[in-house]
Amino acid sequence: QVQLVESGGGLVQAGGSLKVSCAASGSIFSNYAMGWFRQAPGKEHEFVVAISGSGGSTSYADFVKGRFTISRDNAKNTVDLQMNSLKPEDTAVYYCAASSRWSRGMMTTRRWYDYWGQGTQVTVSS
Repeated sequence: QVQLVESGGGLVQAGGSLKVSCAASGSIFSNYAMGWFRQAPGKEHEFVVAISGSGGSTSYADFVKGRFTISRDNAKNTVDLQMNSLKPEDTAVYYCAASSRWSRGMMTTRRWYDYWGQGTQVTVSS
């Protein structure tokens, strides 16, 4: 069992930066690949980025490449999402998720993940 708690959301102006974090507890963190999804009002969950358990592999959605960076600290059981050059369309609830398996092609799929956090709101004003 893994518990995930996101933090760091908030309001930022377009072009600004924000970092959201996810703290994990309950199991060996490095055994889990981690992903970030987001859900904007009225829209489906959308894959953002994922990172393998070791941190050696990552997968980014095209729309965040060059703007967002995922990192993890297995000693602290945390995974961070640094978001730069934010746009109003990045406004969403951001969720972290944990998967016991890493498969680059599957990390974009919600069903691949075993545990989910409650989400943190990110709002980008124009």
